[in-house]
Amino acid sequence: MESESESGATADTPPLETLSFHGDEEIIEVVELDPGPPDPADDLAQEMEDVDFEEEEEEDGNEEGWVLEPQEGVVGSMEGPDDSEVTFALHSDPRLVASHAENSSVFCVSLDPKTNTLAVTGGEDDKAFVWRLSDGELLFECAGHKDSVTCAAFSHDSTLVATGDMSGLLKVWQVDTKEEVWSFEAGDLEWMEWHSRAPVLLAGTADGNTWMWKVPNGDCKTFQGPNCPATCGRVLPDGKRAVVGYEDGTIRVWDLKQGNSIHVLKGTEGHQGPLTCVATNQDGSLILTGSVDCQAKLVSATTGKVVGVFRPETVASQPNLGEGEESESNSVESLGFCSVMPLAAVGYLDGTLAIYDLSTQTLRHQCQHQSGIVQLLWEAGTAVVYTCSLDGIVRLWDARTGRLLTDYRGHTAEILDFALSKDASLVVTTSGDHKAKVFCVQRPDR
Repeated sequence: MESESESGATADTPPLETLSFHGDEEIIEVVELDPGPPDPADDLAQEMEDVDFEEEEEEDGNEEGWVLEPQEGVVGSMEGPDDSEVTFALHSDPRLVASHAENSSVFCVSLDPKTNTLAVTGGEDDKAFVWRLSDGELLFECAGHKDSVTCAAFSHDSTLVATGDMSGLLKVWQVDTKEEVWSFEAGDLEWMEWHSRAPVLLAGTADGNTWMWKVPNGDCKTFQGPNCPATCGRVLPDGKRAVVGYEDGTIRVWDLKQGNSIHVLKGTEGHQGPLTCVATNQDGSLILTGSVDCQAKLVSATTGKVVGVFRPETVASQPNLGEGEESESNSVESLGFCSVMPLAAVGYLDGTLAIYDLSTQTLRHQCQHQSGIVQLLWEAGTAVVYTCSLDGIVRLWDARTGRLLTDYRGHTAEILDFALSKDASLVVTTSGDHKAKVFCVQRPDR
């Protein structure tokens, strides 16, 4: 591994205030890591005010934009029972999507973290909507985008919602007033994420830059990566660092205060193809990265060393594949850490869900899907993994046994994104069938 220290903060933008956040996190002991001396800093969130959603004015919803009963006559190759409680269909309203009415996919979804009563979705119709989970009522439209909205998320306190389109236009809206408070045009957008404890927005773009803004005043800092897209990124739980993966297979851990890279993994330490996803464990001591090279790498966030590599073991049979072709027909699509056991889950494009034991770094279970996995999420406080896949189905797996607990159906096309409520009572999905759906999760063990 080669280590570098590269200063990426631009000099022509106002500096951000110092980052500092504290919180008690449960620690999963897997490897012994030296956390190092603390980095004292200032809080970026002092100027933000809480939003009282109970006092929020309600707008009349467009009743044609949502349905509480399963729809009849839906055209698609996955017709069948609809287990959803609510279907939000405004992204397919012909009055809104015009020429895209027949193929307007809904790309992204996020739930408000404060109350888990609101969702924001973005789609191919160049629209984003904030709507209510209980009945699908539209609260407001995030208007003004000029390309497909591929990123949408609420801030940590639910006071703000950010939307980003493929062209790199980012907008932020105040939830209680439903007014736009900030916008910025960056390069072609790859990913976007709010800071976990402050009104700070991060985004990665195709030019290799990672951007960080304080919203709404617009203070900006950039972290200059290699001359290739910054394909994925995640703020570490301490709020002071971020890990970013790039198309050339490199991984960088950035100091958000100083603007320099703390660790750089490249060559044999990095990946042999573009990164697709990245995750951290609960205390931020471990990072898990995934790539089109079919490998998931376990990295110490403190030392920057690779401490484990997970590769697919006789994943689903793929006939007529020659040597070296596996990475072209399969890839790591999603991954994550369990919060209560030393387990990690890796989802592959070939439909394999692999559960790894971090203590022994061995494969514990291999769960097969009928089609490619798009995303996975761990339920907080349990060993249950949720997956959504290209067959339009949400599945729940017990990671201790590898057993399928239940599944939820209703989409007539692939699921492209999903979100889980904090109490794991609701799953919200978006799909290529123009719709977002809300599923009520019922488990006898709860």
